[in-house]
Amino acid sequence: MKVKDIMTEDPIVAELPGTRTEVLKKLVRSNKTGMPVVKTSDGTLAGFVTRQDIFSKPEEEQLALVMRRDHPTISPRASVKDAAKIMMEENLSHLPVVDKDKLVGIVTPTDLLIVVEKENPQVTVEEIVRSPCIPVYAGAPLSVALATFRAARAYALPVLDDDAKLVGIVTDRDIFNQSVVDSTVVMSDLGLNDGADNWNWEGVRNVMKLWYEVSKVNLPKLKVRDIMIQSPVTVFKKTLVADAAKVMRKHDFGQLPVRDSKDNLVAMIYDTDVAATLIK
Repeated sequence: MKVKDIMTEDPIVAELPGTRTEVLKKLVRSNKTGMPVVKTSDGTLAGFVTRQDIFSKPEEEQLALVMRRDHPTISPRASVKDAAKIMMEENLSHLPVVDKDKLVGIVTPTDLLIVVEKENPQVTVEEIVRSPCIPVYAGAPLSVALATFRAARAYALPVLDDDAKLVGIVTDRDIFNQSVVDSTVVMSDLGLNDGADNWNWEGVRNVMKLWYEVSKVNLPKLKVRDIMIQSPVTVFKKTLVADAAKVMRKHDFGQLPVRDSKDNLVAMIYDTDVAATLIK
């Protein structure tokens, strides 16, 4: 199977010359975490920009100084396995597809999940899970959960109760969504103050969560149990990876807790872990 068979065509793009504020607006409206950057003059790919790039250089307004110019790309005629290898080795969530210097599409881990389902590799979940798996206690304050996210470099954590049983899952977005912020002020600070009714508010939260982190907005005095997703969808460690991919796509999840035969939490599995089976 070729990249052209699974890629998303005509992706949303940022343009050069452009500004940080213009990119933020597009990220918010489209509920994206990053996008390719093309040259207005001829449409050739110039680089890629993510929300992390933007907030890592808060003093820069020019897109050319914020974006990543050496972002990996792939040809539409390359194999899906080649795409998976690049994404895993470079730890990418987006892989631009380029033909003769022109952007023609983009590949994400979700696209690769479809291929895993079809190829049905005889690999079980326990063979590909990450180690270690770091849970968080249901009674922990949100500030502790946030610190755990940063230390674990994870974006979702399984939640355990007093008996060390899995009772939920919490994501970084769940925490940031609880921040008490005057949305009008934040929108103005981000340069997004030209009509809030037109914004995709899920996109606003998606982009602003890093703004919260940078600006150190205080979190409410809540516990993890107050905001976690209860009774989360899980898979067993003996579940085939293809079946895990199907569950992820069905629920639009980027991660799933993994249980053993005694119903104990043993790991977390992420969409990138599943996609990595294409190169093994």
